[in-house]
Amino acid sequence: MDIKEIQNLIKFVAKSGASEVKLEMDDVKITIRTGSEDKGDSTTYVQQIPMNQPVAQAMPAIPATPASTSAPEAPAATEDSKYITIKSPIIGTFYRKPSPDKPVFVEVGTSIGEGDVLCVIEAMKLFNEIESEVSGKIVKILVDDSSPVEFDQPLFLVDPS
Repeated sequence: MDIKEIQNLIKFVAKSGASEVKLEMDDVKITIRTGSEDKGDSTTYVQQIPMNQPVAQAMPAIPATPASTSAPEAPAATEDSKYITIKSPIIGTFYRKPSPDKPVFVEVGTSIGEGDVLCVIEAMKLFNEIESEVSGKIVKILVDDSSPVEFDQPLFLVDPS
């Protein structure tokens, strides 16, 4: 695993909102922990496991990058307080379309009603339709298509007025 792959993994974990991820491969162990909202930082540990063959150069340590998303969210939280947040009911992969050749379920500005399908979340090869429990207008889509989502992770902001 090279530096570029590790950096991409760190970015991926930061976007996903997971609090801790451990990855063990043949010659590398990686633990990525994101700090709580109070700390606003993340810690990354990379450990090289000794191998029988000599290695040309040891993998350099990757500097921990502070979670830059926590600072801008504080002012945005007060601004978004008038909106209803639709959260993920399960862990899985978020999809905005029912299939690759179909149009997206909702866009920013789409008016929705109770029971309207907003997205699908794939978990263990099952595609679960996520329906709206509120009526209103989609203000913001908080997750990229084909991204992993955690339980209770915000997916959409809806203006109920």
